[in-house]
Amino acid sequence: MLEFSRVGAEVGATTATLQKTRTLGAYFRALDSDDDLRLAAIFMSGRAFGPAKRQTLGLGWRQINKTVTTLSGRTEEELGEIWRKHSDLGDWAGEALEGRTEGKDVSLEALAATLEEIRAARGSAKAAPLEKLLNRIDAKAARFVVKVISGEMRIGLSEGLVEAAVAEAFEVPITQVKRVHLITGDIGETAVRCRHRQFETTTVTLFQPVRFMLASPVETAQEALERMGTAKVWTEEKYDGVRCQLHHAGDRVELFSRDLKETTAAFPELTEAALGLDHEVLFDGEVLAHRDGKVLRFFELQHRLGRKVVDGALRKEVPVALVIFDLLSLDGRALLDEPLQERRRLLESLEVRHPFLLARVEEASTAGDLDRIFADTRERGNEGLMVKDPLSPYTPGRRGLAWLKLKRPLATLDVAVTAVEWGHGKRKGVLSDYTFAVLDTGSGRLVNVGKAYSGLTDAEIATMTRKFLDLTVEDLGHVRIVKPVVVLEVAFDSIQHSGRHKSGYALRFPRIVGIRHDKPVEEIDTLERVAALYDRYFGEKAEIPLSEVAET
Repeated sequence: MLEFSRVGAEVGATTATLQKTRTLGAYFRALDSDDDLRLAAIFMSGRAFGPAKRQTLGLGWRQINKTVTTLSGRTEEELGEIWRKHSDLGDWAGEALEGRTEGKDVSLEALAATLEEIRAARGSAKAAPLEKLLNRIDAKAARFVVKVISGEMRIGLSEGLVEAAVAEAFEVPITQVKRVHLITGDIGETAVRCRHRQFETTTVTLFQPVRFMLASPVETAQEALERMGTAKVWTEEKYDGVRCQLHHAGDRVELFSRDLKETTAAFPELTEAALGLDHEVLFDGEVLAHRDGKVLRFFELQHRLGRKVVDGALRKEVPVALVIFDLLSLDGRALLDEPLQERRRLLESLEVRHPFLLARVEEASTAGDLDRIFADTRERGNEGLMVKDPLSPYTPGRRGLAWLKLKRPLATLDVAVTAVEWGHGKRKGVLSDYTFAVLDTGSGRLVNVGKAYSGLTDAEIATMTRKFLDLTVEDLGHVRIVKPVVVLEVAFDSIQHSGRHKSGYALRFPRIVGIRHDKPVEEIDTLERVAALYDRYFGEKAEIPLSEVAET
């Protein structure tokens, strides 16, 4: 771990991408065993486990904090000062434990064994293996152990740079590394396969989730057509559900979420229906809540998310359907390189039945066509429009120009900032996350409706940090309650009901349009306006008739 930590520190100390790649590549190349290479690549990506294992630690920030605090023997004041210096859990732990541990070295395999102990333990027992390891190792290694466990490396090392380091280490073209990684979905397995030049045997494998193809955002119909560069495009409504990958073969069915975590237990009716399919398939689609032939709001689907057990009552209360928009494998035949129109033809030939639906496809060749289709889909309460090249292959994990996402803000609101938080990473040392509120005219109070952290320049954030420090009325450490006099204009894509806020609503995907220096807090938008927007776009009239969702 000391060598791993030395390399990690060296990578974090430089901003030069090429130097990061060379440093990490040399480290990968020097590792003797495939097991160490696999673990090093996974850990450098900020993961405790490779996606193929489908495992999580279940160890929260609070338990890590408590363990480090106990081992350090430092006062709250000392620990608070160290935290304000770093605003990073791993860096905080490393300094807090300096001179407080046995200072020994351990292997990557020993760290992996400890991570497995933590995963297998339950409740408070998870802290014991962590405490044993941290007490044994050098503080420099402890810094990176905590980074791996918390999933936050923060050394300027993206997954793309880890791929580049693998290419550097084993003299493999970066395009080949990316393809292997896109298919395996696991950077550790990718590193080992690239070391041994195992390219031809790397293909889609059922029950090993493939990274999802992504879409690049655009703001106008004309921009979509220009960037796509084709005479004709396909459109699909951008549904307000959860991305889902379904694998089926024989009597086995597994579902995976956007982050490649297994979610089979949350949607038993989809599993049951898939067992009735006559083919081995890998579907890419979106899970939606629906009832009586209508697609419901995302708020209702949330009742199903994260459930390990879904009983009959919940299935009846919030039934689901899977809207399928792509087919990646059929009866052992990988389809990634086939054009979208061929994948769609094969998908339609399966003649799937409810709760499986096919995404509705429309053709467009002009900006006017796209604007009309976009207006129709927004009126039905959907987030926006997917624009796709019918000749495009499926490129897992890649955000290119073959799929575009046409989204426009639903509206903007003038809101008052009520609380701010210290940032981390590149925003360490500044107050960059703003909780904001609207006015409830019934009570005369401000009620929170969301939090935004994007839209301002670094210079604006620095200026606002000084302002919010002066406006602080209560310092809670990481969070500061501020006098609500700063007014922002925020844009957002949708609204949902929320039990977290007293307002009863939360804006989804809010971003800051600007600071309204000209507007007093007395003139900000009201809770009534938020409710009216919700009723217009996401109330009963926004339920989508089944015939508008899919053609089966």
